[in-house]
Parts: sequence; C-alpha cells; structure tokens
Amino acid sequence: MTELSPAAHVLPQLPKAPTGIDGLDEITEGGLPLGRPTLICGSAGCGKTLMGVEFLVRGILEFNEPGVLMAFEETGDELAANVASLGFDLKDLQERKLLRLDHVHVDRSEIEETGEYDLDGLFIRLGYAIDSIGAKRVVLDTIEALFSGFPNQGVLRSEIRRLFRWLKDKGVTTVITAERGDGTLTRQGLEEYVSDCVILLDNRVIDQITTRRLRIVKYRGSTHGTNEYPYLITEDGISVLPVTSLQLDHGVSDDIDSSGIMALDEMFGRRGFYHGSSVLITGTAGTAKTTLAAAFAEKTCLEGHRCLMFVFEESPQQLIRNMRSVGIDLGRFVAQGLLRIEASRPTLNGLERHLVTIHKLVKEFDPYAVVIDPITNLISVGNLSEVRSMLTRLIDFLKVSNITALFTALVNTGMGRSEMTEEGVSSLVDTWISVRDLEGIGERNRGLSILKSRGMAHSNQVREFIVTSRGIELLDVVLGPTGIVTGASRLTQQLAEHAEALAAQQEADRRDRELERRRRMLEANIANLRTEFESVEEELRQISSNEQSRQQTLASGHQRITAANPPKAGAPGSAPTTESGQ
Repeated sequence: MTELSPAAHVLPQLPKAPTGIDGLDEITEGGLPLGRPTLICGSAGCGKTLMGVEFLVRGILEFNEPGVLMAFEETGDELAANVASLGFDLKDLQERKLLRLDHVHVDRSEIEETGEYDLDGLFIRLGYAIDSIGAKRVVLDTIEALFSGFPNQGVLRSEIRRLFRWLKDKGVTTVITAERGDGTLTRQGLEEYVSDCVILLDNRVIDQITTRRLRIVKYRGSTHGTNEYPYLITEDGISVLPVTSLQLDHGVSDDIDSSGIMALDEMFGRRGFYHGSSVLITGTAGTAKTTLAAAFAEKTCLEGHRCLMFVFEESPQQLIRNMRSVGIDLGRFVAQGLLRIEASRPTLNGLERHLVTIHKLVKEFDPYAVVIDPITNLISVGNLSEVRSMLTRLIDFLKVSNITALFTALVNTGMGRSEMTEEGVSSLVDTWISVRDLEGIGERNRGLSILKSRGMAHSNQVREFIVTSRGIELLDVVLGPTGIVTGASRLTQQLAEHAEALAAQQEADRRDRELERRRRMLEANIANLRTEFESVEEELRQISSNEQSRQQTLASGHQRITAANPPKAGAPGSAPTTESGQ
C-alpha cells in the first residue's frame, strides 16, 4: 500500500473575506466566512451598524468588492451623515456604482398577515440590488425591524431560516445586525443558531468608565480568538485590540541604545540596552524617574531619531521647564520635530482609548523610541488585571514595531515589596532599573541598580547618584567599615580617606627626606675616607719614590767608584800575566 505524502493530508481551509477592520481580521484569523452570513448582535450604542458599514466600505476601498447596504431603520441620507464623521463617503461610493444603499420601510400596521405571507418581495429587491452592481458583500441592518411584522412564531422562524439559506445560495458575504435579547443573543433567539459566525458586542460601564468589548461566540469551520477584546470607535472607524492573539515571533535587533547617562551605560555589559527592547524604571516618589526618562529622550533626539513621550502628570510646558533646570533641553527638539510630547490625565479616557491613541500616534509619528511616564497612573481608570492586559498589548505592539520603549512606574514601599510594581509588568520587560531612597543619618539620598537586563551582563552594584544642573551624575562606590556609605557619611569617609592619604603621603615624604639625609651623610663620609685614602696613598707613593731614587743614587755611585779605581795586576782578584819568550 502506497503511503500518502504529507501534502496529501492537507485539507482546504475555509475561505474568508477580510474585513479591513483594525484587529478584527487578526482575531478571526483572516476575516468573516466567505459567502456565508455573519451575525453581529449587541445592545444599543455598541456600534453594530457602524461595524457593518465599515465592513462594506473597507471591502470596496481595499479589496475591490462592491456591496449592498439594506437598512430597515435609517434612511440612506441619515446613514451617510452618521458615518461621514468617520471619513466614509457613502454618496461618492453610490455615484461610482460601488455601493447600493436601499432603505426598506416596514410598518407592522400596514401588513396583513396571511398564511402564505413571506419575504419573496424582499428577496427580489435584494437580489436586484446585488446583481445591479455585482455586489460581493451585503449588510442587513437590523433584522428586528424586518421581522416586526411576524407575530406568528412559526412563520417567523421559517422565514429567518429561509433568509439565511437564500443569502448562502446567493454566495455573498453577509453581515446581519441584531439587537440583544433578554437571556439570548438576539430578540428571536434563532439567528445565532443559523449563522455561521456570531460576533457579540457589549457596551458596559465600570467605575464610570465606558468600555466596549467584542467576543466571537462561534465560527463554524475555523479557529478564532475566544477572549473578550476591547474595541473603540474612533474618527478612523472601529479598532479592535487583541489581548492574546499576538504571537511572540517578532524580530530582534543587536543595535544598542544609550540611556543618555554615560556612567549608567557603563553598568551594562554592552554599554546600553538593545534597541527594540522594553525598559522599566521603578522607584518611589522623588527618585528622579522622570529625569532619567527625559535623559533617554534627549539622547535619542541628539542622535537624530524621533521620540514620542506620553506623560500623565505634567503638561508639556511644565516638563520642558523642569527638565531645563537639570540641563536637559527638550524644547529645542520639540521645535525641530524630533520630539513629540502628549500629555493628558489618565481619567480623560479609558484604558483602550489610551492604547488606541498610542497606536495611532506611533503610526503617524513613526518614532524610534517611546517613553510613558508613569504607567502607575493608569490604575485610576482600571483594575490591576485590566491595566496589566493593556500594558501587555502595548509592550507587544512596540516590540513588533521594533521601537524601544521606556516606562516609569511608582512603587509602594508600604507593602514590604519595594521593588515590585503594582501593575505586575516587571516580568514582561527586558531591562529593569530600580531607583530608591538610601536613608542615612538625618538625610535621604538616591541609589540606582540594575535588577535585570536580558541578553547581556550588567553590574550588580547600587550606585548613588545626584541630580545637578548638568543632569544626573553617578558617584563612585565608597566603602566604609559597615559597607557602602552615601551622603554625608560618604563625605566624612572621603575626608577621612583623604586625611589618611595625606598622612601617608607626609610620612612617605618624611622617610624620603630621612633617606636623603642619610645618603648625604654617607656620601660625605665616603668622600672623607676617599680623601684620607688619597693622602695615605700619596704619602706611600712619595716614600716609594724616594726609596727608589735613593737606590738609584747608590747604584750610580758604586758605578762611578768602580770606574775610577780599576783593579791592579797581581793584585788579588786580577788575572795572571804570561811572560813573553818563555
């Protein structure tokens, strides 16, 4: 038996029609089921009609798929006026034969129910609209108005099933909006069962903050995100914010970004942190977290990159003024267009609105780095789990966009967890810098340490730092008898060390002088001995010379005497003389 190749086991995937709505295609893993009906249900004000209209408009503009909008509650002019503020020009699309907008007025008082009453007239009208422009997408808004003339439940259910079957047979991708029922997804409680995809929209108010959430109840033939996803209605349409659908498959960079403080960079193994990473600066109030963030923003702009700052505690003017006092001039970069400061109170918008605002500004400004100061204030507009979810999405978004993100957060020391953040995002970030108060005798000083930095070695020291008119200055570590000393104790220790060093230097100088004195004394003694030796040597040399002269004189005198008195013949010692002729 021949084995099938792996490719032979691959089954065809369900074809889908992309919606073009930001985030929705990601959750549905490609869009709505192609050629099948999708039900969008929810209470009043949750944006059902708008989602349907945007589905049509995005399909026309981005995917070249004409559409039909059949409305049962609002007229064409009313719909066009309502969505014009979102940038959707329905009249222009109608003139270009890309959109067919049809308003069907249903008045229950005008309907005479008979046993054979059906929706054939609607099918003819809708079929003509589809065929007239070659529509690929259809939106019916809303189905309750259509079926308000059917008091007979049996007829109603039959006609609903027939409508959905007719739409399937027509092969158009359909969005049907429906109102939320009491204990059911829809008023009739049937539409959700005959629809291939059901999207539930919810508009809830928690702690006086309005939040819209979306959930995909079912999706036949396809996997999909199953969580509740916040979504917003903005001037650009609907934005759905996935919570868990983002995959951890983004690229990374080996480039290094400077913190803006040279001494702090030296505490990292690669003299900074990786570009595209997330950096968290935590500390108690007054530990210069904002100043550290501003130093990073300044360095980013000095290198010619754009930086986007979100501040929740100060106005841009106040931030610029305050940073100028410590030698950080952010105003010039704002004027150059390299720095953009967005300031607002966290309570101005909900968490999702803040997230969408960040998304929008990041796409518009295209920054190299983003600074958010502080993220702690977001707790005022949501509980901890919601804030953690929002920050998780934000960190993922910035990482996918390869943008270096720097966050500051206030920590509460009253819980005995001076290094933990209330938001619980410290485990999500790549680099964690902690600034803290170092309390001494009658004073408080600032200390800085690196708790973690993924992918590189880093210093484990707690470095004291001061904020001067020239910015932040990290001080060298000073060790005392009981460990690291700071503040006045540092000054006292430095004075003591200076005094000890001075005393040691003075003692060394004294020893050098004593050595020099002894050297000179020894050299003098050596000179005296050398002089005495030379005198003795000269005297002995003179005596030797005199003795030699005397010996030479004696020898010369002997020679002269001998020469003056030669020896006589026959004298003793003379040689015998031979007589001649003998």
